[in-house]
Amino acid sequence: ISGGAAILAAAGVMSSRRFTIHWQHIDAMREMYPDALIERRLFVIDRDRFTCAGGMAPLDMTHALIASDHGVELARAVSDWFIHTGIRQAEAPQQLDPIRRYDLRHPALVAMVQLMTSHIADPLKLDDLVHLSGIGMRQLERLATEQLGQSVMQFYRSLRLEKADEILQQSNLPLVEVALATGFSNRSHFSRAFQAHFGVGPATHRKQRRHSENYHARTHFGGRSSVD
Repeated sequence: ISGGAAILAAAGVMSSRRFTIHWQHIDAMREMYPDALIERRLFVIDRDRFTCAGGMAPLDMTHALIASDHGVELARAVSDWFIHTGIRQAEAPQQLDPIRRYDLRHPALVAMVQLMTSHIADPLKLDDLVHLSGIGMRQLERLATEQLGQSVMQFYRSLRLEKADEILQQSNLPLVEVALATGFSNRSHFSRAFQAHFGVGPATHRKQRRHSENYHARTHFGGRSSVD
Protein backbone atom coordinates (compact mmCIF):
# COMPACT_ATOMS: atom_id res chain seq x y z
CA ILE A 1 0.00 0.00 0.00
CA SER A 2 1.23 3.49 -0.91
CA GLY A 3 5.05 3.49 -0.67
CA GLY A 4 5.23 -0.09 0.62
CA ALA A 5 6.00 -1.42 -2.85
CA ALA A 6 9.35 0.39 -2.66
CA ILE A 7 10.38 -1.90 0.21
CA LEU A 8 9.28 -4.96 -1.76
CA ALA A 9 11.20 -3.77 -4.82
CA ALA A 10 14.33 -3.18 -2.72
CA ALA A 11 13.99 -6.72 -1.36
CA GLY A 12 13.84 -8.06 -4.90
CA VAL A 13 10.41 -9.66 -4.58
CA MET A 14 8.81 -7.53 -7.33
CA SER A 15 11.10 -8.78 -10.08
CA SER A 16 9.05 -9.62 -13.19
CA ARG A 17 5.91 -8.47 -11.37
CA ARG A 18 3.77 -5.50 -12.39
CA PHE A 19 3.06 -3.14 -9.50
CA THR A 20 2.01 0.36 -8.56
CA ILE A 21 3.02 2.85 -5.91
CA HIS A 22 1.88 6.28 -4.71
CA TRP A 23 2.22 8.83 -7.50
CA GLN A 24 4.81 10.88 -5.58
CA HIS A 25 7.23 7.93 -5.66
CA ILE A 26 6.78 6.78 -9.27
CA ASP A 27 9.42 8.93 -10.97
CA ALA A 28 12.01 8.28 -8.27
CA MET A 29 11.32 4.54 -8.39
CA ARG A 30 11.77 4.48 -12.14
CA GLU A 31 15.14 6.21 -11.72
CA MET A 32 16.23 3.71 -9.05
CA TYR A 33 14.81 0.59 -10.72
CA PRO A 34 14.77 1.17 -14.50
CA ASP A 35 13.76 -2.46 -15.14
CA ALA A 36 10.87 -2.44 -12.67
CA LEU A 37 7.38 -2.91 -14.13
CA ILE A 38 5.83 0.14 -12.46
CA GLU A 39 2.38 1.25 -13.60
CA ARG A 40 0.64 4.54 -12.84
CA ARG A 41 -2.63 2.91 -11.71
CA LEU A 42 -4.77 2.85 -8.58
CA PHE A 43 -3.97 -0.81 -8.00
CA VAL A 44 -2.29 -3.72 -9.73
CA ILE A 45 -3.03 -7.40 -9.18
CA ASP A 46 -0.29 -9.56 -10.69
CA ARG A 47 -0.52 -13.21 -9.66
CA ASP A 48 0.50 -13.31 -5.97
CA ARG A 49 1.41 -9.62 -5.69
CA PHE A 50 -1.27 -7.07 -4.78
CA THR A 51 -0.23 -3.41 -4.70
CA CYS A 52 -2.21 -0.18 -4.51
CA ALA A 53 -1.45 3.52 -4.46
CA GLY A 54 -2.80 4.30 -0.99
CA GLY A 55 -5.57 6.64 0.10
CA MET A 56 -8.92 5.08 -0.82
CA ALA A 57 -7.35 2.73 -3.38
CA PRO A 58 -7.27 -0.27 -0.96
CA LEU A 59 -11.09 -0.24 -0.96
CA ASP A 60 -11.14 -0.18 -4.76
CA MET A 61 -8.70 -3.09 -4.90
CA THR A 62 -10.66 -5.02 -2.27
CA HIS A 63 -13.82 -4.56 -4.33
CA ALA A 64 -12.03 -5.98 -7.39
CA LEU A 65 -10.69 -8.97 -5.43
CA ILE A 66 -14.09 -9.79 -3.90
CA ALA A 67 -15.80 -9.43 -7.29
CA SER A 68 -13.24 -11.77 -8.86
CA ASP A 69 -13.50 -14.46 -6.16
CA HIS A 70 -17.11 -14.16 -4.97
CA GLY A 71 -19.03 -12.19 -7.57
CA VAL A 72 -20.10 -8.63 -8.21
CA GLU A 73 -23.15 -8.70 -5.92
CA LEU A 74 -21.14 -9.49 -2.79
CA ALA A 75 -18.52 -6.91 -3.79
CA ARG A 76 -21.25 -4.28 -4.09
CA ALA A 77 -22.70 -5.25 -0.72
CA VAL A 78 -19.30 -4.87 0.95
CA SER A 79 -18.75 -1.50 -0.73
CA ASP A 80 -22.18 -0.33 0.41
CA TRP A 81 -21.36 -1.39 3.98
CA PHE A 82 -18.25 0.80 3.89
CA ILE A 83 -20.24 3.62 2.21
CA HIS A 84 -17.83 3.43 -0.70
CA THR A 85 -20.19 3.82 -3.62
CA GLY A 86 -17.83 5.50 -6.06
CA ILE A 87 -15.96 2.37 -7.11
CA ARG A 88 -13.00 3.12 -9.36
CA GLN A 89 -11.33 0.82 -11.82
CA ALA A 90 -7.62 0.00 -11.60
CA GLU A 91 -6.74 2.31 -14.49
CA ALA A 92 -8.36 5.38 -12.89
CA PRO A 93 -5.87 8.24 -12.35
CA GLN A 94 -4.14 8.59 -8.99
CA GLN A 95 -4.24 12.37 -9.03
CA LEU A 96 -5.98 15.19 -10.82
CA ASP A 97 -4.12 16.12 -13.97
CA PRO A 98 -3.72 19.85 -14.71
CA ILE A 99 -6.66 19.77 -17.12
CA ARG A 100 -9.08 18.74 -14.38
CA ARG A 101 -7.27 20.63 -11.64
CA TYR A 102 -7.83 23.90 -13.51
CA ASP A 103 -11.17 22.79 -14.97
CA LEU A 104 -10.05 23.56 -18.50
CA ARG A 105 -12.78 23.45 -21.11
CA HIS A 106 -11.36 25.19 -24.16
CA PRO A 107 -9.93 22.54 -26.52
CA ALA A 108 -6.88 24.68 -27.33
CA LEU A 109 -5.93 24.97 -23.65
CA VAL A 110 -6.54 21.26 -23.13
CA ALA A 111 -4.26 20.47 -26.08
CA MET A 112 -1.64 22.92 -24.80
CA VAL A 113 -1.51 21.42 -21.30
CA GLN A 114 -1.41 17.86 -22.65
CA LEU A 115 1.58 18.85 -24.79
CA MET A 116 3.30 20.48 -21.82
CA THR A 117 2.88 17.51 -19.50
CA SER A 118 4.21 15.20 -22.22
CA HIS A 119 7.28 17.36 -22.72
CA ILE A 120 8.65 18.14 -19.26
CA ALA A 121 12.24 17.05 -19.95
CA ASP A 122 12.25 18.36 -23.52
CA PRO A 123 10.21 21.57 -23.42
CA LEU A 124 8.51 22.76 -26.56
CA LYS A 125 8.89 26.31 -27.82
CA LEU A 126 6.02 28.78 -27.71
CA ASP A 127 5.65 28.65 -31.50
CA ASP A 128 5.26 24.86 -31.31
CA LEU A 129 2.59 25.11 -28.60
CA VAL A 130 0.70 27.73 -30.59
CA HIS A 131 0.85 25.72 -33.79
CA LEU A 132 -0.19 22.45 -32.16
CA SER A 133 -2.99 24.01 -30.10
CA GLY A 134 -4.72 25.12 -33.28
CA ILE A 135 -5.31 28.81 -32.51
CA GLY A 136 -3.34 32.04 -32.79
CA MET A 137 -0.73 33.20 -30.30
CA ARG A 138 -2.71 36.19 -29.02
CA GLN A 139 -5.81 34.08 -28.39
CA LEU A 140 -3.81 31.34 -26.64
CA GLU A 141 -2.03 33.87 -24.43
CA ARG A 142 -5.36 35.54 -23.57
CA LEU A 143 -6.94 32.21 -22.65
CA ALA A 144 -3.94 31.23 -20.52
CA THR A 145 -4.00 34.54 -18.65
CA GLU A 146 -7.76 34.36 -18.07
CA GLN A 147 -7.98 30.70 -17.00
CA LEU A 148 -4.53 29.93 -15.61
CA GLY A 149 -3.48 33.33 -14.29
CA GLN A 150 -0.14 33.15 -16.11
CA SER A 151 1.26 33.48 -19.59
CA VAL A 152 1.72 30.30 -21.61
CA MET A 153 5.43 29.93 -20.92
CA GLN A 154 5.13 30.99 -17.27
CA PHE A 155 2.58 28.23 -16.73
CA TYR A 156 4.82 25.76 -18.57
CA ARG A 157 7.74 26.62 -16.31
CA SER A 158 5.52 26.24 -13.24
CA LEU A 159 4.58 22.71 -14.31
CA ARG A 160 8.23 21.80 -14.80
CA LEU A 161 9.23 23.25 -11.43
CA GLU A 162 6.42 21.38 -9.66
CA LYS A 163 7.72 18.17 -11.22
CA ALA A 164 11.23 19.10 -10.06
CA ASP A 165 9.88 19.57 -6.53
CA GLU A 166 8.36 16.07 -6.64
CA ILE A 167 11.67 14.56 -7.76
CA LEU A 168 13.59 16.42 -5.05
CA GLN A 169 11.24 15.11 -2.37
CA GLN A 170 11.31 11.51 -3.49
CA SER A 171 14.85 10.88 -4.71
CA ASN A 172 18.51 11.54 -4.03
CA LEU A 173 19.24 12.53 -7.61
CA PRO A 174 21.93 15.22 -7.96
CA LEU A 175 20.54 18.65 -8.75
CA VAL A 176 22.04 18.62 -12.22
CA GLU A 177 20.05 15.46 -13.03
CA VAL A 178 16.86 16.95 -11.60
CA ALA A 179 17.50 19.99 -13.78
CA LEU A 180 17.91 17.91 -16.93
CA ALA A 181 14.87 15.77 -16.10
CA THR A 182 12.71 18.89 -15.99
CA GLY A 183 14.05 20.63 -19.07
CA PHE A 184 16.66 23.00 -17.66
CA SER A 185 19.97 23.19 -19.47
CA ASN A 186 22.16 23.39 -16.36
CA ARG A 187 22.09 23.44 -12.58
CA SER A 188 22.52 27.20 -12.15
CA HIS A 189 19.64 28.01 -14.52
CA PHE A 190 17.46 25.49 -12.69
CA SER A 191 18.41 26.80 -9.24
CA ARG A 192 17.57 30.40 -10.17
CA ALA A 193 14.19 29.41 -11.60
CA PHE A 194 13.41 27.20 -8.59
CA GLN A 195 14.25 29.94 -6.09
CA ALA A 196 12.17 32.48 -8.00
CA HIS A 197 9.18 30.11 -7.93
CA PHE A 198 9.41 28.63 -4.41
CA GLY A 199 11.34 31.37 -2.60
CA VAL A 200 14.19 29.02 -1.68
CA GLY A 201 16.88 27.19 -3.64
CA PRO A 202 16.44 23.48 -4.48
CA ALA A 203 19.25 22.22 -2.22
CA THR A 204 17.93 24.15 0.79
CA HIS A 205 14.37 23.14 -0.04
CA ARG A 206 15.34 19.47 -0.05
CA LYS A 207 17.12 19.80 3.32
CA GLN A 208 14.18 21.63 4.88
CA ARG A 209 11.70 19.00 3.70
CA ARG A 210 13.83 16.16 5.05
CA HIS A 211 14.43 17.93 8.35
CA SER A 212 10.67 18.38 8.69
CA GLU A 213 10.04 14.72 7.83
CA ASN A 214 12.64 13.56 10.37
CA TYR A 215 11.12 15.82 13.03
CA HIS A 216 7.65 14.39 12.48
CA ALA A 217 9.07 10.87 12.49
CA ARG A 218 10.84 11.44 15.82
CA THR A 219 7.68 12.96 17.28
CA HIS A 220 5.53 10.09 16.05
CA PHE A 221 7.91 7.41 17.33
CA GLY A 222 8.34 8.95 20.78
CA GLY A 223 11.66 10.67 20.27
CA ARG A 224 13.23 8.07 18.01
CA SER A 225 13.95 8.37 14.33
CA SER A 226 11.83 6.15 12.11
CA VAL A 227 14.99 4.45 10.89
CA ASP A 228 16.40 3.63 14.35
